[in-house]
Amino acid sequence: MLSWILCGVLAVSDLILLCRIFSLHRGIKEICQQFAQRLNEDTNTLIYVSSRDPRIRQLAAQLCVQLRLLRSQRHRYENGDRELKEAVTNISHDLRTPLTAISGYLELAEQEEQPESLKHYLAQIRSRTEAMKDLTEELFRYSVSISGAKLRPVPLQLGQVLEESLASAYTLLAEAGIEPVIRIPDTPIWRTLDETALSRILSNILSNAAKYSKGDLTVCLRPDGQITFSNSAPGLTPVMTERLFDRFYTVETARHSTGIGLSIARALTEQLGGTITASCREEQLILSLYFPE
Repeated sequence: MLSWILCGVLAVSDLILLCRIFSLHRGIKEICQQFAQRLNEDTNTLIYVSSRDPRIRQLAAQLCVQLRLLRSQRHRYENGDRELKEAVTNISHDLRTPLTAISGYLELAEQEEQPESLKHYLAQIRSRTEAMKDLTEELFRYSVSISGAKLRPVPLQLGQVLEESLASAYTLLAEAGIEPVIRIPDTPIWRTLDETALSRILSNILSNAAKYSKGDLTVCLRPDGQITFSNSAPGLTPVMTERLFDRFYTVETARHSTGIGLSIARALTEQLGGTITASCREEQLILSLYFPE
């Protein structure tokens, strides 16, 4: 008789334990599901659990506190990011007007008779003015590229777009003494991408090569859709390579370069769902661009 009582007590204890385990399991599952949802949506709805276990409810309450803090910080970041983009756009617009006026007055001054010393000064002013105009234009393009403008993806043949970009950059590369080695397979490689964004990415990469290459450039489109750009880059270190996509970073600050071109290329590549990486091997800079199917 006693054994039956003990068995009954054990059975009831096991049943209670199983119920508590089931309740904990359900509460944890509810927390995981709702936490993932709250992270991906902007809502004031907090985490609710059906479990009456005090520890589960305490965990849910603590997560709600952290979600409130995260939501507040996210709003602050988004507002600050939007204000920064608007400020960059406004500044680039505001700079264009005086720079246009300066260029006009410079043209008038250059038409007058001048001593050689004054011609030298005017040439320096012209050079700095053109650099400022380039910087202003790049700032405007950067603000547009990160503004989240709606993309219009269409089926594109990568080889054809790459050939068109190389043709457009022919004069720029020729002025730098670069005759690129081009390898494009005969088999068409298709991707669904925004053509304007892809052309801007390729243009910025080729422009970077024209500025920093030591006279060579190899462009290769692989059958899997990866595009690589490699050129000589003596003195380039792994640390410098890692910073190539940073805003306003330039390897040689003395040249007329804003350091925004590759940053724009990375921002647009990520918007298109692709990846762009840089590596340095045996004094060769290799930029790899890839868009998955």
